[in-house]
Amino acid sequence: MPQSVQVRNTHELYYLRTQQAQEKMERSEKRLKQRLRVCVATCNRADYSKLAPIMFGIKSHPEIFDLEVVVLGSHLIDDYGNTFRMIEQDEFDIRSKLHTIVRGEDEAAMVESVGLALVKLPDVLQRLAPDILLVHGDRFDALALATAAALMNIRILHLEGGEVSGTIDDSIRHSISKLAHYHAVCTRSAERHLISMCEDHSHILLAGCPSYDKLLSAHQRDDYTDIIKSWIGDDVKEQNYIVALQHPVTTDIQNSIKIYELMLDALISFNKRTLILFPNIDAGSKEMVRVMRRKGIEQHPNFRAVKHVPFDQFIQLVAHAGCMIGNSSCGVREAGAFGTPVINLGTRQTGRETGENVLHVRDADTHNKIYHALELQFGKRYPCSKIYGDGNAVQRILKFMQSINLSEPLQKKFCFPAVKECISQDIDHILETQSALAVDLGGTNLRVAIVCMKGKVVKKYTQLNPKTFEERIELILTMCKQAMADAVHLNCRILGVGVSTGGRVNPQDGIVLHSTKLINEWSSVDIRTPISSALHLPVWVDNDGNCAALAERKFGHGKGVENFVTIITGTGIGGGIIQHNELIHGSTFCAAELGHIVVSLEGPECMCGSHGCIEAYSSGLALQREAKRLHDEDLLLVEGMTVNNKEQVNAIHLINAARLGNSKAESILHTAGTALGLGIVNILHMINPSLVILSGVLSEHYENPVRQVISQRALLSAQGTKVMVSELEDPALLGAASMVLDYTTRRTY
Repeated sequence: MPQSVQVRNTHELYYLRTQQAQEKMERSEKRLKQRLRVCVATCNRADYSKLAPIMFGIKSHPEIFDLEVVVLGSHLIDDYGNTFRMIEQDEFDIRSKLHTIVRGEDEAAMVESVGLALVKLPDVLQRLAPDILLVHGDRFDALALATAAALMNIRILHLEGGEVSGTIDDSIRHSISKLAHYHAVCTRSAERHLISMCEDHSHILLAGCPSYDKLLSAHQRDDYTDIIKSWIGDDVKEQNYIVALQHPVTTDIQNSIKIYELMLDALISFNKRTLILFPNIDAGSKEMVRVMRRKGIEQHPNFRAVKHVPFDQFIQLVAHAGCMIGNSSCGVREAGAFGTPVINLGTRQTGRETGENVLHVRDADTHNKIYHALELQFGKRYPCSKIYGDGNAVQRILKFMQSINLSEPLQKKFCFPAVKECISQDIDHILETQSALAVDLGGTNLRVAIVCMKGKVVKKYTQLNPKTFEERIELILTMCKQAMADAVHLNCRILGVGVSTGGRVNPQDGIVLHSTKLINEWSSVDIRTPISSALHLPVWVDNDGNCAALAERKFGHGKGVENFVTIITGTGIGGGIIQHNELIHGSTFCAAELGHIVVSLEGPECMCGSHGCIEAYSSGLALQREAKRLHDEDLLLVEGMTVNNKEQVNAIHLINAARLGNSKAESILHTAGTALGLGIVNILHMINPSLVILSGVLSEHYENPVRQVISQRALLSAQGTKVMVSELEDPALLGAASMVLDYTTRRTY
């Protein structure tokens, strides 16, 4: 009997364990089905413009997310437009409104506001009990949010951390990053900064700026003229007005007020219609408003002073403005998406990455400086910039939040030191490679390639070059669009487009001034604008010789060499000069036309119209001309050589004939090598480089003759100059890519 009881108990125990396991599994499945509670806290009009796209994304997936909205800070102040109303107009249910601002607009008021927020936030966060709190940026309100959430063991996702702007905002931003558990950053530099700050690279998402998801489609709106008229006036036309937005710098309040006053004086003198927004609530803003009122800006006929403009309308006003001026981050970030000219005043955005549309006036200490900057920038247009995003930030962030493991320990882990370099982590933990689209516009073929940061050609496309300008541009765009589509699958992030072309090029404006005879109809042609407008990417254009030099500087023998010259020996003769690590263009973009150095007064005619140029002796076309002459005189072929009747005689036949002992061919090649060597000796005596790189299909044949001429003809101090043959397979494509990959975006005035 006891044995049967024991058996029964064993069966009951087995059943009990099975039931418990099933219940545990059901609880686990139920937990997985529960929605992720996300609290989005917004403090002011600026951070709402970044958070709103994410909020709409969360709201569109009610089966996955449960959105809670908390509003605090200047949203709830009448003087700053009561901007919480636009959140309600967007049909978001605001769960809590916290009045956290202590008025005074000075340093003490900012500190008191942080303290007041810390008093009020715990009750709200305890009641909402979110799984994740989204905090944006670098405002003192956001610091209070992050502090409260961290102390209450709530996971924090910080947006736009890791950036550098050069003010107290940096300290606040980095403090929030140290409190946050997860990060969604806009740029690779910001990502690197966070990694160097010992943040866990697996918790960093390179997403881009959420506002860019809306910005990049902003030009498609048809009602922008109505928006301009409603805010600035019925008689105001596109690109004929200014948007001004200047905030106080809390670490240098008096100087920022002075700059603000000088800006207003310059705008009054410039005499253009101007939309000016009130400054934010930082310490010093009250004094700035007093300056504005003392100058009568609100009553001035050229000015429209407003406290707030809805973001979707504001970006239309910025997109179509003749210029934006001030120190708002919008100028160095969002305005770049439209190519709007920007004048950045003072030091508030000193460390930000910027596009070429931004002109910095760091020391804005005179009215004339600011006025002159307005003259330089007003009415210009620049290539669209995607430094801060590619339009896919929200979907990346939503996937990133879904991937957060809530059962993972909440305690932050730091990496001492950063264990990986240049990490770019998308939501599937796959490395996205920074890449460029490179375009080589040759006489025969048009080539497009995806080139990564290390100089690898990931994929290449080749088509015959059409005859007309319109057909060429259409083919370039078609090939680039195909490459961009392929880049997504190849996991390459395209940063811009570099174009290499023959002829004389103005790289500042992206214009081919004079093309070679090989590429007709390309004189005074703007290549940059149609490509940039169609692809929404920045575009750089330069001469193929210059591109070859840039390729060597980044990927070839010129890497780490301060002064060197690259000579291209192909169909023509070209090159590029690197002096003190910079490419030399010359006053009329005619520098490094090395093929047209004259080495003989009585030499053969060159395609440029002159006589005795290096190109007339040493280019592939010159050798082809001589090969045809010998062939017509039956002096080309020697034993072991044949030329098919259908085959066109070219430079290769001449080289083969010389190798087989044809004395006439040997003499021609000797003359060609001597001419090239004499030209290089002239270069050595003019700019004294430490290295000469021979590139192109004929480079190997000219290496020894060039060295021999240098040893015989160069001055003693120049005879030791190194001569090397390039090892790069596609210097034109790699050079075009390097313009994108190496471009310095920050300009200083």
